[in-house]
Amino acid sequence: MPHHIPEATTLPEADALLPFEGPSPYENYIHASVLSSLQQPHTDAPEEMPFLVTTQVMELWFTLLVHEGRTAREALRKDDYDAAMDALRRSLRAHRALNASWAPIAELTPRQFNHFRGALGTASGFQSVKYRHLEFLLGDKSEAMTHPHRDHSAVHAELCDALTQPSLYDEVLAYLHRQGLPVPAHVLERPRAAPHEPDPGVEEAWRRIYADPRQGALLALGEALTDLAELVQRWRTDHVLVVRRAMGAKTGSGGSSGVHWLEQRAARPVFPELWSARSLV
Repeated sequence: MPHHIPEATTLPEADALLPFEGPSPYENYIHASVLSSLQQPHTDAPEEMPFLVTTQVMELWFTLLVHEGRTAREALRKDDYDAAMDALRRSLRAHRALNASWAPIAELTPRQFNHFRGALGTASGFQSVKYRHLEFLLGDKSEAMTHPHRDHSAVHAELCDALTQPSLYDEVLAYLHRQGLPVPAHVLERPRAAPHEPDPGVEEAWRRIYADPRQGALLALGEALTDLAELVQRWRTDHVLVVRRAMGAKTGSGGSSGVHWLEQRAARPVFPELWSARSLV
């Protein structure tokens, strides 16, 4: 009995073989070749490439988090609760991905790190411009942290502008005030370049929200902000652990005190009254 020979079928790959001239549409949109050209190791240490890629990927996540934070801030300024919550939810997904980015370098030993640490020179993570934008957006303002960029006029101007803009938390508190919560006037009118300091009046506003079952929407906003604050704290804590594992208590490459400086930063709560108000409910 003769075997049945199936008719020729179109391979699924054929659908992707659309003709185009020059770089692919994917390249024109994503600029993958540009991204792939940015990893330029200075040593032959096999661990340097993961370090470069991890750090660069984190910079991209910082960029997205700043974008989403600003989107949420502007939405709250316009009393657009739904758009603000959408942006916050997107930022939570992005921050979880950021935190997972530590994995490729989380187990560096001192000997492995020393193989390429000299190539960093005076480079240090605290010089990251996008991370500084993110911290300013979260309310952790510091004029001193703009100083390393004074010789880069455009970057310094952007940071100084971000320093004097309302933070995301500033706009949250202004929104709560417009919803009838007792946010003190001195908090709403404080200098925007100053870091947010815990305030009992703000704590009371959050206490009322968490104690009142009718405040479902504002409670959801508080919980989204708490999720974001927790993810920031986890990123900072993981940073401490990665550095401590790779270099112990040595001085940081950018002149900071290394782990000690990171520990101090990690100990600073994000949106502090959201945490302290829970003790009063």
